[in-house]
Amino acid sequence: MASRPELILASASPRRLALLNQIGIEPEHLIPAHVDETPERGELPRRLAARLADLKAFAAQHKARQAGTADNALVLAADTVVAVGRRILPKAEMMDEAATCLRLLSGRSHRVFTGICLLTPSGQARRRLVETKIRFKRLSNREIEAYLASAEWRDKAGGYAIQGIAGSFVLKLQGSYHAVVGLPLYETVSLLDGAGYPVHFNWLNQGNMAGV
Repeated sequence: MASRPELILASASPRRLALLNQIGIEPEHLIPAHVDETPERGELPRRLAARLADLKAFAAQHKARQAGTADNALVLAADTVVAVGRRILPKAEMMDEAATCLRLLSGRSHRVFTGICLLTPSGQARRRLVETKIRFKRLSNREIEAYLASAEWRDKAGGYAIQGIAGSFVLKLQGSYHAVVGLPLYETVSLLDGAGYPVHFNWLNQGNMAGV
């Protein structure tokens, strides 16, 4: 009988880990994958999200194999890209980058593309790409300045974190809220379940504990 596969999360993001924990999944290993996230010339946002998810997954699998922890492990990676039309917004590291993003997003719609890549121990890659459309209210200079002061924008695609203060900017959302946070749960569970990972194992245990 084949042993239960382990799960490697190719991310250092506390948001992605928290989302997995929300659905009762605790990865056995966290292996952050640092890759060059620079878009290729003329690259469209959806392709960038899918390509970076792939790069992160394969990079983490390589590191795991070097450490001897990938023999029976699934590797899960994701990447989120925020775009206005074909324009890809940066992962804001400086305040002026975040300010530019917020002013561009103010009062208009944008799209968030989240790519997922799941690598099986046999080397098979399973993928999903989730697109979410969001419309922001018109932001005043005072709101933008206050949000910049909060520092929630730091290291966030598009210069905002929907799960925080910026949630109050959202007039309309079509698609997956969790994908915007960093990991679409429906698609993630579907991929893991299809690859033989015991997604429901902890759910059963939680039910048994609740009955004690």
